[in-house]
Amino acid sequence: MDNNKVWFITGASKGFGLSLVKQLLEAGQLVAATSRNLQELTTAVNTTSNNFLPLQVDLANESSVSLALQHTNEAFGCIDVVINNAGYGIGGAIEELSDAETRMAFDVNVFGTLNVIRSVMPYLRKQRSGHIINISSIAGITGNAGWAIYAGSKYAVIGISEVLAADVKELGIKVTVVAPGAFRTSFLTAGSLSITDNKIDDYKEVRAIHNKYLKMDGNQAGDPEKAATAIINVAYEENPPLYLLLGGDAYNRALAKLDTLHNEIRQWQDITCSTDF
Repeated sequence: MDNNKVWFITGASKGFGLSLVKQLLEAGQLVAATSRNLQELTTAVNTTSNNFLPLQVDLANESSVSLALQHTNEAFGCIDVVINNAGYGIGGAIEELSDAETRMAFDVNVFGTLNVIRSVMPYLRKQRSGHIINISSIAGITGNAGWAIYAGSKYAVIGISEVLAADVKELGIKVTVVAPGAFRTSFLTAGSLSITDNKIDDYKEVRAIHNKYLKMDGNQAGDPEKAATAIINVAYEENPPLYLLLGGDAYNRALAKLDTLHNEIRQWQDITCSTDF
């Protein structure tokens, strides 16, 4: 890092967010970080640096988000990089999850991200610069059985990011959507992952897949510190990628999805094209 930037990072008290904050502060960067629990955030980061601005934010509340970005701009003078990292996993077949549970997942994973984007855009437009980095998941490219709502929310983040990039390109603002695979964070623990209590006996494969994932905790192949470094480095690229996959598992799953799409689209080409005038 050969120059300082002002970073705004959501969901910073654990996982990728915490790794990002610590690495950036160690490098002398200016960092505003958010969490639902301010004490948890300050304890986790454990610093008295003037470069660190901890913020308690409810991402589902537009006023809370807007105020946090206002404080960041007032404290540091600008906002260069926004990392929408906050999110959580939710497991269950669609009919096992209530409307309230489903909406809560989208409130955090999708509408929280949208609230940040809406609130930060006036600052970035005025600057004619900035980089928005949205953390999705490989599940947003290819989801697994038992994770429909989580995958749906992460698909939404990818779709939003794709069109956002086109919308803001003329303004000098860059967008990257990150799709990590399995990393050795706290994602598979109770604070970050919710599994339905409304289990329906017929969904035996869903139960088996959930059990498989839960047994992975602490044994995931991905190194979160290396992932954080990769995300930071992308923010210094002159021409950063729109899509950034992280982890060998994400790479292999994405290629398999591309093969499936290619084969199925080709297979049904005649019917597809027969519907034109």
